[in-house]
Amino acid sequence: MTYEEISFKIPIESSDYLNCSEFVINSVEEIIKDSIKNGMNKIIINTNLKKGLPMENINKIAGPFVEAWAQEIFNFVLEDENNKYNLVSVEDGERLNMADVILQFKRVKKSTFQPSVITGNIDVKATSEDIEGSGKSPNITSFKRIRNAYIEDPDYIFIILSLKHKVYSERNYKTNTLDGVMEVVNFHAYDLKLISEKDISYNPALGTGQLQVRDIHYVDIVKKYRNCWEFCQILDKKFISSKKGFLEWLRLAIENEWIKNIDNFYTFFIEENLESKPEWKSLAKRNGWL
Repeated sequence: MTYEEISFKIPIESSDYLNCSEFVINSVEEIIKDSIKNGMNKIIINTNLKKGLPMENINKIAGPFVEAWAQEIFNFVLEDENNKYNLVSVEDGERLNMADVILQFKRVKKSTFQPSVITGNIDVKATSEDIEGSGKSPNITSFKRIRNAYIEDPDYIFIILSLKHKVYSERNYKTNTLDGVMEVVNFHAYDLKLISEKDISYNPALGTGQLQVRDIHYVDIVKKYRNCWEFCQILDKKFISSKKGFLEWLRLAIENEWIKNIDNFYTFFIEENLESKPEWKSLAKRNGWL
């Protein structure tokens, strides 16, 4: 049996998916750009130190602060009910959720001219402008989680928001001590599904493996639109070519119902003597093969 011989459940997104994705990206980038322009791009750490701060260490811990800053900015915009970005909802992503923040925007559909709400799932990634190699191959999410997300909802918009920051210290003349400053200086938002194949890598460690981006801030976007099913096939190919291999991918595909006619795999299960493998045994029992 080969990958090409399998009958898949093929996700098909809406015809206006690309317009919706671009709308979310443009809105997010506009919010961040305006925040920088208006001087709302600094995180201040007050200290009681007078002579100096360990800037290298502050740089290392800046990531979570900058990511929290992004959530604060989105909530600040939301407080203005008439905000020009048409942002109508901000929800913090739950722990272990793929997205750090979930945004909803009001928009008029071009096809129907009817008002609608677009949901963007935003994964915020902070990288240092001062540290060489910062932002190289970070984990984005697990293979299984992102694969399931696109099967369950082909219109799932998953946006990576990369924020570049620099850190420095400045004198607080009120206290005569030094403050640490984390300043957001650059940004790039893009749809995970539309970045070039060379920018996507797969790390088989940790569970079903982790999807990674070669350099989180500097990616190429495909020139020709890539649909949801094409992206799923790229993910599958990277998984299968890793040490996990085809059999482990097939087990996940059956377990998560990415394929049709699961009972047809009973013969393959017997022929390959898979009942001897613990990870297949529980799956076989669930499907009534044992």
